Amino acid sequence: MTLPSLRYMLRSPHRKWWNTYFLILSPLTLLFITSSTITFSSLRPQIPPPIPPPPTLTTPYHNWEIFNADYQQMLNKLKIYVYPHAFPSNKSKSSPTAAVFLPNPDPFNPKTGNYYSEHAFKLALLRSSLVTDRPDEADFFFMPFSVNVMRYHPLFRSESAISDFVAGYVSRISSDSGHWNASGGADHFFVCCHSVGRDAASRHRELHNNAIQITCSSSYFQRLYTPHKDVALPQVWPRPDIEAPDPPHRRSVGRVWTELVFFAGRAQNSAARQEVLRLWGNDSAFRIFAGHASMPYEEGFRRSRYCLHIKGYEVNTARVVDAIHYGCVPVLISNYYDLPFANILDWTKFSIVLNQHDIPQLKNIITSVPEETYLDLYRNLCVVRKHFRWSPVPRSYDTFHMTAYQLWLRRGLHRVTS
Repeated sequence: MTLPSLRYMLRSPHRKWWNTYFLILSPLTLLFITSSTITFSSLRPQIPPPIPPPPTLTTPYHNWEIFNADYQQMLNKLKIYVYPHAFPSNKSKSSPTAAVFLPNPDPFNPKTGNYYSEHAFKLALLRSSLVTDRPDEADFFFMPFSVNVMRYHPLFRSESAISDFVAGYVSRISSDSGHWNASGGADHFFVCCHSVGRDAASRHRELHNNAIQITCSSSYFQRLYTPHKDVALPQVWPRPDIEAPDPPHRRSVGRVWTELVFFAGRAQNSAARQEVLRLWGNDSAFRIFAGHASMPYEEGFRRSRYCLHIKGYEVNTARVVDAIHYGCVPVLISNYYDLPFANILDWTKFSIVLNQHDIPQLKNIITSVPEETYLDLYRNLCVVRKHFRWSPVPRSYDTFHMTAYQLWLRRGLHRVTS
């Protein structure tokens, strides 16, 4: 153990478990304890004790047993009513805004890109067992408008036009059905995965204050994002599924084709990216590209041990889930980021979470991670991969069900009696 790595661990914001690691596992500690209790029998030839297994970070969950028991209850009890605008009918097909509400006919089209999660959630919900056609038994009500579709729709030529349309839609459903009025919108939710969506609720006070926003733009400094009310949605690209990522031995540092750290993205999108490029862009241990990489993008994740997530215009990027998908331990450099499923998953067990002020120490931090710890991070990463996948037909513990579980935790809201 080197002195820099010891300093980093003791300074780490997660130093509690590091301290436990040292107290329990440090060879120096064991040597000190045993040297003061030598017996005569210890002077005789001894059979070497078996080598203990490498230290493990146990589990990527805060508490799997509690979560799983509650999750099973959710599967049996959670009910979501979807407003009928999401279902095709003769009336909806004739409406000029029908595409805003109907499921995307081709959500797996790579052109959906960063906004895929918005469409994937709607498709998964409509095919799930959680949907009810009885509003009286619903725990939540889904407003199926798509901000991403409106962004490219000829009837909406500005962000303010989108906000006006959303406000008008909410006013319409509140007067037509009355479900909104029962809770002031507190049991209603919508989904968006685009920066334009930040302001979708800006023209309707109750929509902003009461309704739940499931969004990729889950940043504490976003004026229309409210932690503990709103839900962080993973930003996922529609990538082909792989059963298992490349194992650690194929990412061993020293191989010609293997990288320690990888990042590719537009540097002009943030000061944090520019600082990383300035300080570490020429370091041989880093493969950092200000734009497109010289290798295929996916290969950068496959080959590397660590992959940087650095905020751009938003705190979130699809690189986080890309890293998880390809088995590259994420290094998250983004202040005020409400990480997806953080109430279930302990992100420090499968990623490295840093502040932007840590950028000058980035190499020391990464190279100070012991090999055993890296292997633990990788193993835990493989465990959580199933939570960051979309499927046309929802699978247990996938992104849809993990997001639905966030709604389940927000049930039992006070409703205004009519």
